Amino acid sequence: MSSTVSGSNRPDAPLAGAPLVLAARDEAIGILTLNDPDRRNVLSLAMLTQLLECLKEAAGDLNLKCLVIAANGPAFSAGHDLREIVASTPDELERLFELCTRVMEAIRLAPQPVIAQVQGIATAAGCQLAATCDLVVAAEDASFATPGVKIGLFCSTPAVALSRAVPTKKALEMLFTGVPISAAEAERCGLVNRVVPPARLAEETLGLARQVAAASADTLARGKLAFYEQLACPRPQAYRQAQAAMVENAQTVDAQEGMQAFLEKRRPEWRS
Repeated sequence: MSSTVSGSNRPDAPLAGAPLVLAARDEAIGILTLNDPDRRNVLSLAMLTQLLECLKEAAGDLNLKCLVIAANGPAFSAGHDLREIVASTPDELERLFELCTRVMEAIRLAPQPVIAQVQGIATAAGCQLAATCDLVVAAEDASFATPGVKIGLFCSTPAVALSRAVPTKKALEMLFTGVPISAAEAERCGLVNRVVPPARLAEETLGLARQVAAASADTLARGKLAFYEQLACPRPQAYRQAQAAMVENAQTVDAQEGMQAFLEKRRPEWRS
């Protein structure tokens, strides 16, 4: 991620043959932009392959503290490429959905918090992508849907992320009806963190990313890992895991520096 951005993190329309995922950075923030606007940024095999490679590269960059997944054009993502699915053999379908799962897990396992910047539609696997991110900032005119039931292809894999982001009844309503929900409703049910005017989407997302990136990279990575590990456990086991994580975290250089800085009423100087 050697390129830089300033002001808006939204690139111009791509040139022919341009990458399907554009990578840029703003200081300690990595920005990955889906770049197939003419097809509403469908998560084709090629798009998923490039996104996974970018996520792997970002995860290994010790200078990045936060990631943003944005999209070029009027839509965040319309989900899988149906023409590709219809034309696929069983083996090809298995490869496609397995790759999609790897992308979603790469987001969850990334050491950096990941923020989705959503405009327009986020449907099916596009909704899954947004729901998988740790945080979501949406434009006021954005909408979210899992409409697979309407075409006979139930959104079972998007349901994995959706059901972990919103209450069960809301997830099932979206999955059984395929009816889109607005950004405002998505915020009410916990799928979205912030809803902002479309003209301020990039600015507000970057502002949130900068708030996150003000922390120690080591602390963020430890905290994200501990959060998702305990989330999957019964409460007693969750407390045991969280306790062990805090004991280990408290002994790190950045935690010692942060606590000492607080006691001395000064800004901490993070090692990471």
